[in-house]
Amino acid sequence: QVQLQESGPGLVKPSQTLSLTCTVSGDSITTGFYYWSWIRQPPGKGLEWLGHISVSAATYYSPDLKDRTSVSRNVSKNQFTLQLNSVTPEDTAVYYCARRRYGTYEYDAWGQGTQVTVSS
Repeated sequence: QVQLQESGPGLVKPSQTLSLTCTVSGDSITTGFYYWSWIRQPPGKGLEWLGHISVSAATYYSPDLKDRTSVSRNVSKNQFTLQLNSVTPEDTAVYYCARRRYGTYEYDAWGQGTQVTVSS
């Protein structure tokens, strides 16, 4: 059974870089037919897809955030990472990592989510 777990700081100052790591167990991020994704939910708003990395390490980003977003991976640790640059209070949200199968729009595994607040 695949499990995902987000980790990272809960508080980031404006203009700094938000960095989160998703540790995956029960599956390999380099095999299969999956996208390993980052999604967030700002307070009072819906889910927003940020970007993902494929098993072949191809990356894809939301057009709205692509200039500030980077997703990378550490194969030896079976982890993938989100970096969001130049954050503002509008980036305050619960951040999730999740797995999506190729050819679908459904996420079949989620981390529990981690609250990130952008504030000075």
